[in-house]
This record gives sequence, C-alpha cells and structure tokens, in this order.
Amino acid sequence: MNIIIVGCGRVGQTLAAQLNEEGNNITVVDVSADSVNELTVRHDIMGVVGNGATHTVQQEAGIDRADLLIAVTGSDELNMLCCLIAKKEGDCQTVARIQNPVYSAEAPYLKDELGLAMVINPEYATAREIARVLRFPSAIKIETFAKGRVELLKFRLPEGSRLIGMSVKDVVAKLHCDILVCTVERDDEAYIAKGDFVFEEKDIISIIASPKNASDFFKKIDYKSHSVKSVMIAGGGETTHYLCDILQKSGISVKVIESDLDTCEEIADKWRDVAVIHSDTSDKEILLEEGIDRVGAFVALTEVDEENILLSLYAKSVGDAKLITRINRVDYDDVIRHLDLDTTVYPESITADMILRYVRAMKNTVGSNVETLYNVIKGKVEASEFIVKENSPITDTPLSQLRFKDNVLIAAILRGKTVIIPRGHDVIKTGDAVVIVSGVMALHDICDVLR
Repeated sequence: MNIIIVGCGRVGQTLAAQLNEEGNNITVVDVSADSVNELTVRHDIMGVVGNGATHTVQQEAGIDRADLLIAVTGSDELNMLCCLIAKKEGDCQTVARIQNPVYSAEAPYLKDELGLAMVINPEYATAREIARVLRFPSAIKIETFAKGRVELLKFRLPEGSRLIGMSVKDVVAKLHCDILVCTVERDDEAYIAKGDFVFEEKDIISIIASPKNASDFFKKIDYKSHSVKSVMIAGGGETTHYLCDILQKSGISVKVIESDLDTCEEIADKWRDVAVIHSDTSDKEILLEEGIDRVGAFVALTEVDEENILLSLYAKSVGDAKLITRINRVDYDDVIRHLDLDTTVYPESITADMILRYVRAMKNTVGSNVETLYNVIKGKVEASEFIVKENSPITDTPLSQLRFKDNVLIAAILRGKTVIIPRGHDVIKTGDAVVIVSGVMALHDICDVLR
C-alpha cells in the first residue's frame, strides 16, 4: 500500500518504522527537514519537507496515488485539515489523531462530516488501558478481544508463587482452570509457551481467558483480583482528564498532584469529587503527606519519562501500591523492562497498534479480516483477532490435523456468545472470531498461520 504519514513526531516515527517493515510504500511529511531526513535515511523511505495541510505538499507526496493518509502532527486542527484536503485531492482513506477532549467528544460527528476512516485519540486509549489494569491489579497489562468477552492478561510470578516449578500443561490439569498460557518472558528471551515449559520465579506470563475464568485462575494462585479503591495520579494532562472521568464512574477515589494552577482549577471544577493538590509532583514530603504510602495505586502521568520512572520507584519504596508508569519514548524499552516498574504504558505504541490493525484490515484477503491487533511482546510476539469468512481453508478441520507454522498458537475461538479455549479436537467455523498469538509477525489473514 502507498501510505503518507504527516507528522514525524514519536507516533509518526513508530508508524513509519512498523508500516515500512510490513512492506508498505511510506512517504513522511513534516515541516522539519531534520526530522524528515533522519527518518528517510534510517528506514529507506520517501520524505517531503513542508506543511502537510497544503495541497501542493500533498501532491508532491503523491496523494493522487496514495491508499491512505495518516495525520499525526501535534495539532488536532492541522490533522483534520490534512485529512480534509487529502479527501479532496485524492481517492484515499484518512486517519486523524485527535487528542483534545473537546474535539474527542465530537469524534463521531467529525468522522462522518470529514469522511475520516478512523479518529485516533492516544490519550483516551491510554486512559482506558490504565483503567483496565486498575480493575485487575494482579495484571501488568490487559488487552481485550471480542468486545471484552476474552482478555489477554500479562502478569509477573513473584517469589513463592505456586506456579514456580509447574509446567504449562500442569496448570489446567492441577488447577482445573479453563485458561490458555500463551507466552513467557524470561530475562531478554520470549517464548510461545509449549506444554512442557516450566515456570521460574520472575517470569512474565501471558494468559488468554474469559474475565470470569481469569478471575478464577488468579484466586487459585493466591493473587489479589479485586480492583483498587484509591488512586493517586502525578500529572494533570489530557490522559489524566480522561482517566478521572473513567475512574469517577467506577467509584474509585482519585487524588491528582499537579504543578500548574490553571490545570488544577480545571480538574477541580470538572470533577468535584477528585482531590486536587497544587504542588510539584516530585515533592516527596507532599507525596507522603497525601498518602502515597497508603494508596491502592499510583499512576505517573507527567510529560517527562525520567520523572515518571523516579516517581514510580519512589512509590514502590514507601508503599505497596499498584504502579502504572507512562513512558513517551519507546527507544529505551529494553532498559525500562529491567527496572521492574510493574505496568508501563506507551501511548505511541497503543496508537500504532490501532492504525496497524486498520492497515491490515484494508489489505485483508478472502479468508478472514483482522479485527484486533496487539503487541504482546514488542517486536517478538503479537496477538491478532480475525473474523473467519466463507471458504477459508482453516475451517471444519480439527486443530490437531492442521499444519501450523512454528511459534503460532490458536488462543481462543468465539462462536456467538460462547468462548472456547481450544484443544486439539476443536474446529474453526465460518463466522468465528479467532484469537491468534504468534511469533510470526505481520499476519494479514488467518491462513497465514498455516505452513
């Protein structure tokens, strides 16, 4: 596909790299010549320096041949204008990143009136991911499939866990839980879990299950599975606005620490039940005074990665809170993973996953259509949800008789309202939603899992 990306910030860089790796023809556009040159050299892609919201620059970028234009500049207004011009100048689909809560509330209207294929809001998507984890604090990360009927949960084995020394096949046999172990991360290695794989302390494990069965599993391994009652948030940006809204509706007590007085007043006016503290977020005395050592969860959402990391480590040193840390830069993911920060959220990766899912859906073939896409282990393992169409060669044959590629796992089958954790005798039928966990990256069709 021919794809134009307007905006070479963090999201634009992530998209350019991933979409280029999947064999698309990428052209990036930005007013910064340095940003464009850096990306074009690093990934061997095309680049145009200029304002992407002008028809002259879009023509130079090849809008007449483009299949998709993605506008991810730092300005919502500019992104919408880029898409409007692209629809007039070319015959392509358009995706706009819109972050401002005022515009976000108008997203359905804007999508229809501007003819947008997608409206992406990284801050809202990040807030939703944080809220899911707060509902189930045992997990490091929770992803949902089939409109929430199936979840992929990632968690770390602590010292003394009853799973240590147990093999994957023993989990179902001994604990009688209807779950599927998908992946295991150990040090810098990632594994698609086989039946004889034996768990060790500090392994990071991903499982697939329905919410009810996941809750049953965590109870049996003595993990706390109830949502937190109180949350302290450091930083009052847009993600905090969305998170306050979600948490207030869930009945969770929220306290926000923010250094900007105008932002404090805005949050206090909008949510009367949210406690807002006007203070430097890194002031340890204030944090202790406000109960960082007693709170159920601590969420670091400042704009500075280093501050978020230090705040989370401090919260860990003084209390037993569930920790959630926002990281804006994905460059140091390998280093951050070794800091044992509990849950880390990457808005840029969340956005990129959403757009990648749409791009793959545009390229879908006869056998299926990709509905959901997540990076389970960045760059190594991903989870995809496909809707199986008629005449797919993967249907009506027991899974044990199909020849799958290595590092492929059929993780769940959803048939109507029924969730099936598949075993060898199960079959896939037309219309099923199928969740696949795979080390084979860039699956476009469910048939790609076969040899």
